[in-house]
Amino acid sequence: MSIDNEKIEELDDKTEIEESNVEDEVPAEEESVEDKEAKVLEKLMEENARLKDDYLRAFAEAENTKKRCQQEIEKNNKFAIADFAKNLLGVADNLQRAIDAASKEEDNPACESLLKGVELTQHELTKVFDRFKVHKMDIIGTIFDPNFHQVIQEVPDTSKPAGTIVAEVQTGYMIGDRILREAMVVVTKA
Repeated sequence: MSIDNEKIEELDDKTEIEESNVEDEVPAEEESVEDKEAKVLEKLMEENARLKDDYLRAFAEAENTKKRCQQEIEKNNKFAIADFAKNLLGVADNLQRAIDAASKEEDNPACESLLKGVELTQHELTKVFDRFKVHKMDIIGTIFDPNFHQVIQEVPDTSKPAGTIVAEVQTGYMIGDRILREAMVVVTKA
C-alpha cells in the first residue's frame, strides 16, 4: 500500500503543478483579453472623434451655406428693382426739366398750375424712390470721384481745387450703397 500512497502523492503533486500552471495561464489570458478590449476601445474612440469632427465640419458648412443664401436673398431683394428704378430716372429727369421750363414762365397763370402739378408728381416720385432707397447724389462742391461721376467738361477756376465739381449736367442716383447712374459733371481744372 505504500506504492499506492506514493502514486497518490505523485498524483497530488501533478495536480498541484497543473493547477498552478492553470492559475498562471489565466492571468495571461485575461491580460490579452484586456489588451484586445483596450485596443478595440481605442479604435472606437478614434472613430468617434473622427465622426464628431466630420459632423462638426458638415454642420459648419451647412450653416455657412445657409448664411450665404440668406445674404444672397437679401441682396437680390434689395437690388431687384434696380432695372425698373433705372428706367424711371428718365421720368425724374423729364419732370425736373418741366419744372425748370415752367419756372421761367412765372407770369403765365397756365404755367403756374402746370408747374404745381408737375412739382406734385415729382414729389410723389421722390417718395417712391425714398421708399426703395433710391436717392440723388449730392455732389456740387465735392471732389471728382471716377466711381460716381463722369466728367463731360472742365472749366478753369483758380478759386477752387482742381477736380472740384461746379455743375451737374445729369443727376446721379444711388440705390442703397450701389450706383444706379453716374452723375455727369463739370469740374474745375488747375
